[in-house]
Amino acid sequence: MKTLKDLNIENKKVLLRCDFNVPLKDGVIQDDTRIVASLKTIKYIMEKNAKLIIFSHLGRVKEEKDIEENNLLPVAKRLSELLGKEVIFSEATKGKELEEKIDSMNEGDVLLVQNTRYEDLDGKKESGNDPELGAYWASLGDCFVNDAFGTLHRAHASNVGIASHMEGKSCFGFLVEEELTALQVLDEPERPFMVVLGGAKVADKIGLIDNLATKADKILVGGGMSYTFLKAKGLNIGKSLLDEENIEFCKEVLSKYGDKIVLPVDNAVTNEYTDTEEYRVKDIEELTEEEMGLDIGPKSVELFNNTLKEAKTVIWNGPLGVYEFEKYRKGTEEVLKGLVDNNIKTILGGGDVVAAASSCNLKDKVYHACTGGGATLEYLEGKVLPGIDCIK
Repeated sequence: MKTLKDLNIENKKVLLRCDFNVPLKDGVIQDDTRIVASLKTIKYIMEKNAKLIIFSHLGRVKEEKDIEENNLLPVAKRLSELLGKEVIFSEATKGKELEEKIDSMNEGDVLLVQNTRYEDLDGKKESGNDPELGAYWASLGDCFVNDAFGTLHRAHASNVGIASHMEGKSCFGFLVEEELTALQVLDEPERPFMVVLGGAKVADKIGLIDNLATKADKILVGGGMSYTFLKAKGLNIGKSLLDEENIEFCKEVLSKYGDKIVLPVDNAVTNEYTDTEEYRVKDIEELTEEEMGLDIGPKSVELFNNTLKEAKTVIWNGPLGVYEFEKYRKGTEEVLKGLVDNNIKTILGGGDVVAAASSCNLKDKVYHACTGGGATLEYLEGKVLPGIDCIK
């Protein structure tokens, strides 16, 4: 892959696509992980006396009311603090104001352009990869660096659009390089190679299961999606989450790969989807019609840990319980701890499982935690990612 050190950026105007899609509440950043993750790339470009122009999206912008709550100004302020240098902010995403601010930049300056998805108000020009918008943004710089791992699976004007007008002058930043290098470990994993799948619905993981079932030595299934597999085995799952449309798919998977699939044997159950009611631990076969499982139980934790301690490589996507509720994150935390304690090469596949690992202070103790859930998922499904394809 073509990386930042392969591109001459000295004294150039560098266009950089970052993923600053951070959680905001009342204009305050709740988690700056994604900003911090791009600092290595940003500082490297600044050290090359380049003029750095950064693009990022934030949230979804479908109508006028979405504009203010998805304003990138708080990100510009936080980035200024982290760099110890004022970051110039352009409220405009195109036109005279933006061009004048770029023209007045000095070497080593950093400019952040307002949320690229503001352009979606005018016919989804950003997320629809409008060719004119991509060409315009490309005209603002001399070269392009894509460091937004979380959007590699999207063909937007601010990534694929710019890169398509920068042939031979585009590359990946250090964050994307690090992410892809970590994921390439899975192309020829050290065995036994095991997969941990959690999260809500089977529907979200069909491509992943199809692609990894033939490669993995074991697939451990927890979270809400495990109940669809248990239902496919003929068990009563009470009011637990069920992806009814994919019961037949689960039956096929169990029929083909039953010796590889490991399912929970007990769970933490309750009658209401809430963090306030006390839960009970029950074997899977003991659920009543009024109960729902919200986490794996201690026997399942032991089963999962005993299985995983034989692994050499593990990829994990999705939590094993409703980790947003503190009392139902225990299963995820205990299995994560088991992997860390046994020094097993573990890659967390972005999204909720990384957030769960952060809440348990275990994220920095695994081999790699991906910053983008959707991009990781599609990579693991074996799909071609537009953000990679347009540069490699």
